[in-house]
Amino acid sequence: MNTPMSLSAARGRMLPFLEKEKSEEESETLESSLLQLIDDNRRSSLQLREKTERSRKEAIRHAARTADLLVKAVNGGVEECFVNEKRIESEIRNLAITVAKFGKQTDQWLAVTHAVNSAVKVSDHLYFLRVFKITFRLLCFVQ
Repeated sequence: MNTPMSLSAARGRMLPFLEKEKSEEESETLESSLLQLIDDNRRSSLQLREKTERSRKEAIRHAARTADLLVKAVNGGVEECFVNEKRIESEIRNLAITVAKFGKQTDQWLAVTHAVNSAVKVSDHLYFLRVFKITFRLLCFVQ
């Protein structure tokens, strides 16, 4: 019974049992390794998804900030233009009122000046007539 053939036959019968044990151990190790890989993959996917989400939110925040700054820059110039326009319109109204007042005052001065000129002309005529009368009398008296 201890022939080499019988030993190998005995081993041959034992091998399937040992192989079964080995294959069960290997399959458990393989299964745990696969579960570990799946768990690692899930964890890394979750981390990557969270990182992507944070990056996306940060990018949106930066884009919104940039848009706000651009709008403020443009609106600041537009707002300044509107303020200047309102100030200029106010000055134009005030100047129009002042021009109207000066126009009325000028008309009054012209009327007074014409009245004075007319009075001077009449008085000049009266004075000239008096001088002429006196001169005529003197001339008549002298002759």
